[in-house]
Amino acid sequence: MLHKALSGVICTDNENFKLSNRLVRTLVTFTRKAFNKGWLALPGNTRGAIWIMLSTVIFTMMATTIKTMGQYFDSMQIVFFRCLFHLLSLLPFIIREGGWSVIRTDRFPLHLLRVSLGLVAMFCGFYAFVNLPLADAVSLSFARPLFIIPLAVLFLHEVVRVRRWSATAIGFIGVILILRPGEEAISIAALVALFGAMTVACVHVVIKRLTSTERPLTISAWFGIIATVVSLIPALFVWQQPSLEQLFWLGFMGACGAGAQYMVIRAYRVGEATAVSPFDYIRLVLAGAVGYFVFAEAPDAWTWAGSAVIIGSTLYIARREARRKKETSPGTSSPGTSSMGAREGIGDSAAARKIRPEEE
Repeated sequence: MLHKALSGVICTDNENFKLSNRLVRTLVTFTRKAFNKGWLALPGNTRGAIWIMLSTVIFTMMATTIKTMGQYFDSMQIVFFRCLFHLLSLLPFIIREGGWSVIRTDRFPLHLLRVSLGLVAMFCGFYAFVNLPLADAVSLSFARPLFIIPLAVLFLHEVVRVRRWSATAIGFIGVILILRPGEEAISIAALVALFGAMTVACVHVVIKRLTSTERPLTISAWFGIIATVVSLIPALFVWQQPSLEQLFWLGFMGACGAGAQYMVIRAYRVGEATAVSPFDYIRLVLAGAVGYFVFAEAPDAWTWAGSAVIIGSTLYIARREARRKKETSPGTSSPGTSSMGAREGIGDSAAARKIRPEEE
């Protein structure tokens, strides 16, 4: 009798578990479809703007963490942890996409150049976050499009006309306003930040060359592998053993970097650059707010004025570039159209399944 009673209880529990499981799956499916219906009903540019605004919040959280960790660790050690957690975040995708076949390449020297420039740019950026007011560091980082123009002419043989050259020159006037040469000695950290912006521009040029033959995951994987190994060597000379709490925040920093990059790519996949890019400058406002309330930093009027000039010139450059692309490719559809809608879903649609995680 006891055996039959226990069997009945077990069967009842199993049935209840199966019923609960079905209810949960039904609820998840309903929520997913409802989300997709509402989210995909939004225009592509609206979705892109939301993605980019989310990325500005995550980027600001990363910069805040870097600045805080800079009180305990050298910038080179922070760079190492950033590269390490970048590589760890890629491992599931590398394994899923075929393991070693992902990193098969005939362009190793170009990958090595991209990694070298990327490490220099990352160190400069992190050093600027630690040693400059956040608003100043972010403002100078926005100067990178100004360097891309001359680099694209020199190495990609692109044709740039008078208007974009004029906008570039005006943008550099904004940089001068932030640096204020002659008023006082220009800080080393500001020059490092500006050099970092130039190096990021070089990285963009190299990546443009690589993307002609390499997959995005291949480029990211090579960066993660080489950068982690290379950055460890100088990090060992300044190594400070992190506590468990500090290790958590260093991992949080790496997760923020990966998450923000994911959001930026999603933003530009579904929205037009001219519609999406202006929202990226929210970072400056957030950086100023965090600097003021968390680190007691108060950007002066020259920083805001220079930032406004840089932002205006880079927005104009982006607008002219988008117009030029439309003129040269009149038959291509805009990223902001509804044809991209399926790619933004979180369901099981065929279009959504075709997106590679590394492309997102």
